[in-house]
Amino acid sequence: MFGDLMGMMGKLKEAQQKIEDTKKRLNNVFIDEQSSDGLLKITITANHTIKSVQIDDSLLEDKEQLEDYLVLTLNRAIERATKINEAEVAASAQDGMPDLPGLDLFK
Repeated sequence: MFGDLMGMMGKLKEAQQKIEDTKKRLNNVFIDEQSSDGLLKITITANHTIKSVQIDDSLLEDKEQLEDYLVLTLNRAIERATKINEAEVAASAQDGMPDLPGLDLFK
């Protein structure tokens, strides 16, 4: 019994390490998003860190338009990053989890 428990604890620790490794790797997964007309381009990581913002000069003339572009484009980038992040972390957690009867956390 204790051998099984110790084995499961070891597998849980491995799963936790895999999740942490995945989170670190996601710092190097870049998502590029742009406005429909290409006047605003944003790059963020899968961990939601903004890496770059490129703004066409024509957007600098209209503050409200620029704000709208930023909100829309950032939200799309964040949504894409979140989906990638959640899928990758869930996959690494699922891969490392021991079989525990009745415990379907990631399914």
